Amino acid sequence: MLLYNLSIYYDKMVKIDKVYTRGGDKGRTSLGDGSRVLKTDKVIIALANIEELNANLGYVICKLPKEYRNIFLKVQNDLFDLGADIITPKTKKNSLRINKSYTTNLENEIDKIISKLPSLRSFILPGGTEISSRIHVARTVCRRCETSILELNRKKAVNSEILKYINRLSDFLFVVARKINLKNNQEVLWKPGDSNKTKNGDYKNANSK
Repeated sequence: MLLYNLSIYYDKMVKIDKVYTRGGDKGRTSLGDGSRVLKTDKVIIALANIEELNANLGYVICKLPKEYRNIFLKVQNDLFDLGADIITPKTKKNSLRINKSYTTNLENEIDKIISKLPSLRSFILPGGTEISSRIHVARTVCRRCETSILELNRKKAVNSEILKYINRLSDFLFVVARKINLKNNQEVLWKPGDSNKTKNGDYKNANSK
């Protein structure tokens, strides 16, 4: 969490001389304005979830087809920008902030992928190829990021573009996972009540054995 203890600006490079500082040994850490909060604070929970998402994306990239690597690396960088935005007080001038272009870039990527995909006939089970399964794990962590940021937003106002970006990111991960599975003929669809049907295809009632 050391990176999130820093105030980050467009015109300054981050310099880290130490991995450990002992400053958090008593369960508190610093925000961008220098204030100290418990590591169980909503802002730290949100940042921890973002960091977990980023680590999962790094794991995804290890086996990701080359055509997607650059955009995934860009997303990893975006998530650091997002964390910097959250940790830095709104009163800081010239601060790094998430803006509309971040989400627009994701939407453009989503539209390009969707244009080459068949329509969905059912919900998709998270699985298929190994890499798509990894992406689905990252997608669920992304959803947890969103809920923790929404919880934080109830305590203090969060940049609305952050909420748009993190919501769109889970959509992006979904379509990439789907495209890879379809390319490998491994898309797995939900079959409603598949374990609760008769031989005729009807659903069993509550008293059926």
